[in-house]
Amino acid sequence: MEKKIKQIILNRGQNLLRILVILIPMAAGIFLWDRLPDQIATHFGIGGEADGWSSRGFTVFGIPLILLVLQLFCAAATLADPKREKINEKMMNIVLWIIPATSIMVGVMIYTHALGYPVDIEKICLFYVGILFIVIGNYMPKCRQNYTAGIKVPWTLASEDNWNHTHRMAGWTYVLGGIAVILISFIKMASLVLLLPIILIVALLPILYSFLYYLKENREKKETD
Repeated sequence: MEKKIKQIILNRGQNLLRILVILIPMAAGIFLWDRLPDQIATHFGIGGEADGWSSRGFTVFGIPLILLVLQLFCAAATLADPKREKINEKMMNIVLWIIPATSIMVGVMIYTHALGYPVDIEKICLFYVGILFIVIGNYMPKCRQNYTAGIKVPWTLASEDNWNHTHRMAGWTYVLGGIAVILISFIKMASLVLLLPIILIVALLPILYSFLYYLKENREKKETD
C-alpha cells in the first residue's frame, strides 16, 4: 500500500496533469487579457456581491501560482507522512485533485463575472462545497490512521479504534452536511449565512464524538483494571 500511495504522489504524468489544470485559468486570463478590467472582483460576500478586488496581473498570474504552491506543499506533506500507507488510495487522489478543481472553479467564476456575464457566484460556491463534502464523506470511513488526511485530533491519533469509529461517524456527518449545503443554495441571500453553522457542525461534531469516545474507552479500561 505504501508503494502505491508513493506512486500516486510521485506519478509524473498525473502531477503534470494536475499542474496544467491548476494553470488553465492563467492561460485563459492571458487569452482574455485585453477584455479584462484593470481591477477584478476576486472576493464575494453574502448574496454573491463583490466586496474585494485585485489587479488584473495578480488575478491572472498570482491566484493560480498561489494554488500551485499549495498543491506542491500538500503533496510534499503527504509524502513526508510516516503513516501515508494507511491513506485510502481514492482518498489520496481526492486530496490531490481538490486544488486543481478549485482552481478551475475560481477561474470560471472570476472571469465570467469580470466579463459581465450573469453568474450566480453564491450558488456555484455552495454546490461545489456541498459536492466536496459528500465526496470526502463517502471515503472518510475507508481512511486509516495517518497524519495527513482525516480527523487528526489527539484522541484519534492515540487510538486506532477511536480513529476508525470517529471516521465512520464523520463520513455520515460530511455527507449530510454536503446535502444540507446544496439545499441551502436555493435560499437567496441567507445561504452564506447558513453555511458557516453547517461547516462548524460538520467540523466540530466528529471532534466532540472522538473526545466522548476517548472518555468511554478510559472508563471501560478503569472498570476492567
